[in-house]
Amino acid sequence: MASGGTPAAPKPQPGAADALPAAPRPPQPVKKKGRSKLVLLGVAVFVLGGVAYGAGLLLNHSEVPKRTTVLGVDIGGGTKDQAIAALEKNLGERAGTPLRVSVDGKEHLLAPDKAGLDLDRQATVRKAAGSDYNPVSVIGSLFGGERAVQPVFPVDEEKLSVALADLAGKAGSAVEGTITFSPNKVNAVPGRAGESLDVARSVLAVKDAYRAQVESGRSKVVELPVAKKEPTVGQAELDRAMKEFAEPAMSANITVVAGGRTIELGPAISLPQILSMKAVDGKLVEVYDKKAIEQLVGDRFAGVTITKGDGKQHQLGPDDIAQAMGPALRGKTPAERTAEIDLG
Repeated sequence: MASGGTPAAPKPQPGAADALPAAPRPPQPVKKKGRSKLVLLGVAVFVLGGVAYGAGLLLNHSEVPKRTTVLGVDIGGGTKDQAIAALEKNLGERAGTPLRVSVDGKEHLLAPDKAGLDLDRQATVRKAAGSDYNPVSVIGSLFGGERAVQPVFPVDEEKLSVALADLAGKAGSAVEGTITFSPNKVNAVPGRAGESLDVARSVLAVKDAYRAQVESGRSKVVELPVAKKEPTVGQAELDRAMKEFAEPAMSANITVVAGGRTIELGPAISLPQILSMKAVDGKLVEVYDKKAIEQLVGDRFAGVTITKGDGKQHQLGPDDIAQAMGPALRGKTPAERTAEIDLG
């Protein structure tokens, strides 16, 4: 113990400092070589893709992009007119082939042009024309990839409904009331209930069948839906049509006058070939066969012209004669049964 009573500080023991733990060293980052390679690979793919995309655009300057197809027909790499011609050559026959339809077990043909059905070549090409900037299409074109364009099938539904209504009058077991014309005689024919073409439901079926026929190139019979139908023309309408038109029409000859020339049409030969009646909304209306008028009149009015709504002169035709016949057929006296056509 030191003097003064103060205890002496303990002396450090040898090796004490060496016993303290060393400060931890921070971990060293590990270099990941794989990540760098992926980045480089991604950049390379991007650059190559850009080069390919640019090459595709440069190589395709046509109005219709190369390798553009419609139902398997290649229409690309040229002008719009060339594309339309390609469609006409390869699909024109398909588009014009009549549909085979069946109504109540009986087969009929439905001509596309008369039913408002068509493959619109021009609209289809317009849809396909112009540059395609889709990278998949552009790059794919360099390696033989196709750009398929769906064809345009416009439908004139009013025309189709009329064609189906005409077909309904010929098909099925239902019979509409009407009046028939034979030499010097008219007959009222009552209607009969039965099966008839369901026009409204058939519109959709025909549109689908036409599209399938053009797309596949195969023609098959399409069964159209039918429904129960009652005749719309009853006995009262038959009696009215007989009294107001059919009997007066067949009572005597009528005379058609135009440009100083005349022709007589009578109930023994001419009028039965020209006249018929059809049901429209439950009423019977007269129908004039224009082809029969043309054959019966022949060249009687050749050179006789009439001023039409366009202000121009036209050769007098069956339509003009048919329009003039109506009042004369209802006349009673010779004067009333003479139809003088105003030539304007």
